[in-house]
Amino acid sequence: MKSNLKGHLLVLFCVLVWGVTFVSTKVLLQLRTPVEIAFDRFVLAFVVLCALHPKFKWQAWRTELQFFGLGLCGVTLYFLTENYALQFTQASNVGLLVSSAPLLTAIFAHFITHEEQLSVRFAIGSFIALLGVALVMFNGSVILQLNPLGDILALLAGAAWALYCLQLRKVGARFGYLYLTRQVFFYGLITMLPALWFSHYRLDLSLWLTWQQGGNMLFLGLIASALCYVAWNKAVGLIGSVKASNYIYLIPIVTMATAVLVLGEKLTAVGLAGAALILFGVYFAEHGLKLPSSK
Repeated sequence: MKSNLKGHLLVLFCVLVWGVTFVSTKVLLQLRTPVEIAFDRFVLAFVVLCALHPKFKWQAWRTELQFFGLGLCGVTLYFLTENYALQFTQASNVGLLVSSAPLLTAIFAHFITHEEQLSVRFAIGSFIALLGVALVMFNGSVILQLNPLGDILALLAGAAWALYCLQLRKVGARFGYLYLTRQVFFYGLITMLPALWFSHYRLDLSLWLTWQQGGNMLFLGLIASALCYVAWNKAVGLIGSVKASNYIYLIPIVTMATAVLVLGEKLTAVGLAGAALILFGVYFAEHGLKLPSSK
């Protein structure tokens, strides 16, 4: 399989899984706090990756500092800013602002790292996709309640993920992706420790014994964290941070479909229109108006 195609398929797999995590997390929030869910899923993922790659070796301090930055941005800052944003503003606001990550990735790559050019085509495609995300998230509601603190936190979550993706390019394929992801989770858990103290974290192993709570935690830890982070990190190395991040626009479509199938939520015409705009925007950002060859 060509590396470019492999990278796109890996990212698509991650997006499909991560779109389901919102519904899975919603189930867990009935008995757990956002910080407890985030910490427990990454502890589980870290233990699994340690079992798969048990060899530990201290790298040069600059390399360890890069791992630290990846863990801080891709785990701690992303999940904490997103989760706390939900406490101050509407979930639809959070979903929309976090979905700015692909556009922020392209902007950072253009102006900060100078790795990729910010094309007009990509900007237009991103705007169309964001418009589609807005339709899916707000579901046709004309009520937009702004909360500066919550909205800023949600935007920071998107920025944290963008910085994570850009840092991945610097580390590259110098290390195996199992090892790289394990180190990211290690520093992510370390930098998350202060939040555990502030949020009064509690460990309740009895929750793992119920199929609903235990099953969803296993899904988040093993599939959405351990497997998907390894796949995402490899995909970014294959196709680049900007192209990989562009697929994030598809997550609301997966979430919407999952909510309809699992939670029984209604599928509206506005939601379908938003999904169509997202698909068109993602395609336009990558290919423009050029149609696929029939050959």
